[in-house]
Amino acid sequence: MRLHRVISPDLPLLVVALEEEATHLHITELPVLVTGAGKVNAAVAVATILGEFSPSALINLGTAGALRAGLSGTNVISRVTQHDLDDAELFELTGLHFGAPIEFGGAGPTLTTGDDFVSDATTRNRLAQQADLVDMEGYAIAHAAAVAGVPLTIVKQVSDQAGESAAKSWSESVDECSAQLGAWVRANVLQ
Repeated sequence: MRLHRVISPDLPLLVVALEEEATHLHITELPVLVTGAGKVNAAVAVATILGEFSPSALINLGTAGALRAGLSGTNVISRVTQHDLDDAELFELTGLHFGAPIEFGGAGPTLTTGDDFVSDATTRNRLAQQADLVDMEGYAIAHAAAVAGVPLTIVKQVSDQAGESAAKSWSESVDECSAQLGAWVRANVLQ
């Protein structure tokens, strides 16, 4: 976990998983929290920061794999789920929900989150039945923000097609993805 700049109650906090995703976000006075990869790192980092500070809102920016052909560009997420937690099974066992979908509204795509980097067609096709994009942190950040009562927007830039070439594609495109996310911040947050 690394925090760049001071958190202020009148500014949103930008949240990313990796320094590579933050490269083009250091364009303003906005604070940037780099959580580390995966749901646990993201949840702990966001919960820790929200326990100490009160930003006006959170904006989770980052890369995501496309689960369907034709998805590209910058996407504002309308719904986030977890693909590696069986909430329905847990509900059957306990009568409690531990990972229900989190709705943001709007007409954007559905993001699903899990602790594995999706890079095979079988997993991609299975996940495409429930979501449009996949990442490794979105749901954890959304859950931490919801528990703290802090507004959240999730914005994901498609970096790969979540298939066999995903790792190579991500490595080659992460800087351009960060540039596109920086452009989104300039156009939508710094007005």
